[in-house]
Amino acid sequence: MNKIYIFSGLGVDKRVFDNIDFSDLNAVFVDWINPLKDESLESYAQRISKDFEKDCILIGLSFGGMLAVEVSKIIQTKRVILIASAKNKNELPKWFLLAGRLRLNHLVPSLLLKTTNFSTNWLFGAVTPLEKQLLKNIIKDTDPKFLKWAINQIVNWKNIAVPQNCIHIHGTNDRILPSKYLKVDYTIKNGGHFMTVNKAKEIESIIKMLCC
Repeated sequence: MNKIYIFSGLGVDKRVFDNIDFSDLNAVFVDWINPLKDESLESYAQRISKDFEKDCILIGLSFGGMLAVEVSKIIQTKRVILIASAKNKNELPKWFLLAGRLRLNHLVPSLLLKTTNFSTNWLFGAVTPLEKQLLKNIIKDTDPKFLKWAINQIVNWKNIAVPQNCIHIHGTNDRILPSKYLKVDYTIKNGGHFMTVNKAKEIESIIKMLCC
């Protein structure tokens, strides 16, 4: 069975996949490593994948999907599965790229990035009290230095290629990466950016079909 490497979203851990059963798959949740000073996403991908097996399957959520795309340029993969993510810079909202060119992301205080409120819940699609608490805990536990580094990588992403054997799963209600910018393979109706939590079984069935 092919090894499956799973990347979570923006600095978060595997809690966002708790509602998906990977027990019958040869899956490994990849822990984030600290980026080096001024490190590029390409260099980071090299370091984090140095022990990966060839012919593996990569699963990436949000920013983790962008990282999976970069890793797929380095090692031979059987499949790349993106969830609530983007395949290249052309699928990012235009204001992301504008923010990168104008360096607006550097003006946002780290404390503000660590704050959750009504707007944060709306953006991510966290609806129930349990979902909102999970999102709050995840953001609270995220290293602010990593968060700023990752946001800088997103708004300055240069990739224009699409990985071979890439499968894209996306929600119709994703407010962070709106589906209108994307060409997707599997659409999750009413799925938002937090859909691995609240649309888990639909995503699980797709993953198992692609990985088994």
